[in-house]
Amino acid sequence: MLIPARQLDRCYSTLLEEFMSYPESVNLPFNSEIIRDGFIPIRPGGALPPEKGLWLPLQANSMVVANDGEAFSLITGGRPDWLESSRPPVCIGTWHGSPLWTQFISRDVEIPGGFSAEPFNATEERLDDRLLTLGGMAHQILHWQRNSRFCSHCGADLEVIEQTWGKACRSCRSEHFPHIHPCVIVLVKRDEEFLLARKGTWPVGRYGLIAGFLDFGESLEECVHREVREETGISVRNLRYVGSQNWPFPSQLMAGFVAEYAGGEVAADRDELEDARWFCAETLPPSLPPRRSIARWIIDRYALGNGLFTE
Repeated sequence: MLIPARQLDRCYSTLLEEFMSYPESVNLPFNSEIIRDGFIPIRPGGALPPEKGLWLPLQANSMVVANDGEAFSLITGGRPDWLESSRPPVCIGTWHGSPLWTQFISRDVEIPGGFSAEPFNATEERLDDRLLTLGGMAHQILHWQRNSRFCSHCGADLEVIEQTWGKACRSCRSEHFPHIHPCVIVLVKRDEEFLLARKGTWPVGRYGLIAGFLDFGESLEECVHREVREETGISVRNLRYVGSQNWPFPSQLMAGFVAEYAGGEVAADRDELEDARWFCAETLPPSLPPRRSIARWIIDRYALGNGLFTE
């Protein structure tokens, strides 16, 4: 069904821009496709380049970038003197031929003029998609490095398995590899209505999709049914997988679905949600997820697109 004519002027240009920017979910930020033409990964264990080139420090949930007042860019040159020397940087690859170094810095480090710490989850999306994706990859790698120092079997130190991000225990020789946690995220539709939910920790007025982690023994589809039922009390049918997005906060893979409402009354699980309700194109909440997320990609394409674009 087409979007009602009275909404075309308001929605068409915005939706067209989104569809052109992200024609498929693989084109979303944080997926490596978006940096494929310029990024070459470097695996641990090989010879490292000199500590110069490009720098992408991370501070809490922000990435530190050069800021000339008009645009953001990677920090260039030698190692900035305000980086903490006690924390060795990690070279994660090359960006257009230059080594790309990253490093966590503490919250206490004062960022000097000419640079700024830009939050990954900022309401105002100021970072370029490629810059954001490089930052997300750096965040995911550093999270793994920081949380894989000791063997979970015996507690001994781990050492790098050369040319991989995996590590082996120096004592029991068990091997450990980066942990990627699969999650589902789902748009539930009921005729022209769609279900949106709100967590109390989100920005005021923001609503998004039902999402959750896989449990032991579950398929993706089983997880969708369980999460929707547990969080809202309704049942769904006719699930359809529509795309995925790497979500490096710290290490999720979001698998996106669209499902049809099958029955039940919406009753938000207050331990998980602040609210859940049906919306339509004419009654949107004050705020939706940021455009860089698969949540927004699904909403724009399968809730607000409504046949305006062919799939």
